[in-house]
Amino acid sequence: MGLFNRICTAIFDVLLAPFGHGRPWFDLVLWPLVGGILALLVIKAVSNQAGITRAKNFIQVHLLEVVLFRDDLRTVLPATVKSLGYNVLYLGYNIVPMVIMFVPMTAILVQLVSNYAYAPLPVGSTALVVAKLDADVGGVTPADVKLDLPEGVSLDAPPVRTPDGEVAWRLRLDAPGDHVLTLHAGAATETKTLAVGGEPRKVSVLRTKSWEALLYPAEAVPSAESPFEEISIQARKDQAMPFFPDGESGILGWFFGVSLLAGFLLKDLFGVTL
Repeated sequence: MGLFNRICTAIFDVLLAPFGHGRPWFDLVLWPLVGGILALLVIKAVSNQAGITRAKNFIQVHLLEVVLFRDDLRTVLPATVKSLGYNVLYLGYNIVPMVIMFVPMTAILVQLVSNYAYAPLPVGSTALVVAKLDADVGGVTPADVKLDLPEGVSLDAPPVRTPDGEVAWRLRLDAPGDHVLTLHAGAATETKTLAVGGEPRKVSVLRTKSWEALLYPAEAVPSAESPFEEISIQARKDQAMPFFPDGESGILGWFFGVSLLAGFLLKDLFGVTL
């Protein structure tokens, strides 16, 4: 997982933001189109195009039967069952392309989110930083966890330690910058970046060992031996983008919406039956 993130991030750090993070329009138009075209190429290469065409034709035929003979129950029921059966067959023909497309589409999407979904937190605001200990790595308790703060960030309230292995700090953000928080648990040390003020840029909100690391690739995955399961910034500010939806869910909806639209508009050009 960590290796996959490092490879994808190294590639997309070169490809994304050619005009700077303050102008996300280029990537938010280009990459959904690339995703739609990639989907068409995969479907054409690995799907049973003849089978998809036959299934669609039979679905239309049986639906037409239902409409034309709606008063004849002996015709409508078999036609409905057959239509549903061909719908299942149609979906089956699309399973393999969907599985193949999952990895590259997800890689593109999470990199767009990583670069454009979040804005640096405002100077003068407060942020809650939460560290969760890994229950599978013994020898460390919440009482052992310490936090070193860089210049420009100060402690706004004493840390809160919970019996389930979490420690939370409320921090005051006094100066702009990409601040590095240093967390200690026994002899182990981990860091977490905290973006404050300044121009739009890639912002990391989570470091984790879990599968969620695939969705948040901006920072390295903690090692398996690390006592920290995850370190998160609970205060998150969506990046405002004119003409585009803001935040993680906005980019997700935009990406899939434009990719699907591009696929439907370009399917005849690529000779693909959907």
